[in-house]
Amino acid sequence: MQIPARFAPILFSALLSAIMVAIVSAFVLVTSQGLHAGFGGQWLRSCMTTWPVAFPTVAVVAPAVRRFVAYTTA
Repeated sequence: MQIPARFAPILFSALLSAIMVAIVSAFVLVTSQGLHAGFGGQWLRSCMTTWPVAFPTVAVVAPAVRRFVAYTTA
C-alpha cells in the first residue's frame, strides 16, 4: 500500500511525534519511578495523553524548522 505523496508531511509528523513521545515518556517514567509492575500501562497512558499535543506541534513547527535549517546551512 502506498500513501499519496501529498500526505508525506502529515505522515512524517505523526511518526516523528509518536516515536519521540514513546521514547521520552519511557525515559521520564524510568528515571522518575523506575521499572515497576504497572510500568507498561502507565507508559501507554502517558503516550496516549501526550501524543495529541505532540502531533500538531510537530506538524506546525516542522516546516519552520526545515526553513531555518535550509537558511542556516550551505
